[in-house]
Amino acid sequence: MAELLNWPIKLEDQLIVHTLSVVVPMFNEEELASDLIHAVQEALSSYPHPWELIVVDDGSSDGTWQQLNLAAQTVGPHIRLIKLLRNFKQTAAMQAGIDAARGDVIVTMDGDLQNDPKDIPALVHHLLSCDMDMVAGWRRNRQDGLWLRKIPSKLANRLIRNVSGLNFQDLGCSLKAFRATVLRKIRLYGEMHRFIPAWLATVTSPHRMAEMPVAHFPRTKGQSKYGLSRTFRVLLDLLSIHYFLRFGSRPGHFFGGLGSLVTGIGLLILTYLGVLKILGESIGNRPLMFLGFFAIVSGIQLLTTGVIAEILMRTYYDAGKFNSYHSLNFKPVNASEAWHVGD
Repeated sequence: MAELLNWPIKLEDQLIVHTLSVVVPMFNEEELASDLIHAVQEALSSYPHPWELIVVDDGSSDGTWQQLNLAAQTVGPHIRLIKLLRNFKQTAAMQAGIDAARGDVIVTMDGDLQNDPKDIPALVHHLLSCDMDMVAGWRRNRQDGLWLRKIPSKLANRLIRNVSGLNFQDLGCSLKAFRATVLRKIRLYGEMHRFIPAWLATVTSPHRMAEMPVAHFPRTKGQSKYGLSRTFRVLLDLLSIHYFLRFGSRPGHFFGGLGSLVTGIGLLILTYLGVLKILGESIGNRPLMFLGFFAIVSGIQLLTTGVIAEILMRTYYDAGKFNSYHSLNFKPVNASEAWHVGD
């Protein structure tokens, strides 16, 4: 089971000197945009280390971007905004924020304010004081609907635990703290933001990942973007992550093993028919003969696909980074500028 970190903690303890980046993707959250910025500002105004807030507008069609800009202008330059050219979905928006983050520690959270920004210092404290690479929030008292949110989430978490081998209670909670050097070793694509712990397990030990209870509130403004369809997408994503975790860097093993199995079945069928032929039986019109030849041809095709997949993977790894998003007019800043330091 994942290590469970509990309250209380002593935030007055001196942590390792670090910088903190908080990354929040938002989509059509006009009513919450300003509230989010001010809530994070209030929660971290006395934080003893430099921090920044990066809010990514994921192609909102309402007034989210305008509200974010108004709030950022009143709070300070440590509120950094990114506007994506269209709705690239939550995973790409989160990756955009991670790419822009300059902190030694990166905290991610949703923009619906169902998570409490005041939990951020506790997550960071445990991450650094316990020498972890990730500390995830656990919504122990989740304030969501039973049938549309809680039950599908429990089923999805159980499936994710079985596939990934990570025994976390709440893998779907977006409030997580990461060591930036480790988080940047992975890239997020598709809908894989909910599987970040599983991806991290490919570059660090599961023993360096933990979870702790965090507060959770009911949504007070705006409309939830999640529904039952998300559960079905999780099932499809699970197939992908199961493949990539086992065969992502060696697809030839998957296609080669499957191809060898199919070819073996074809050879057994033809061997059986060959014995019957020797015994004097007619096999020319038997459907089994066509099945045997079809299996051998299919097996050879799978083996060839495995070779091609291996070549493609080596080309991919040699080609460098590929972005899953495109942003508008985002200006990088120097490492020493636009931080907020506690009063």
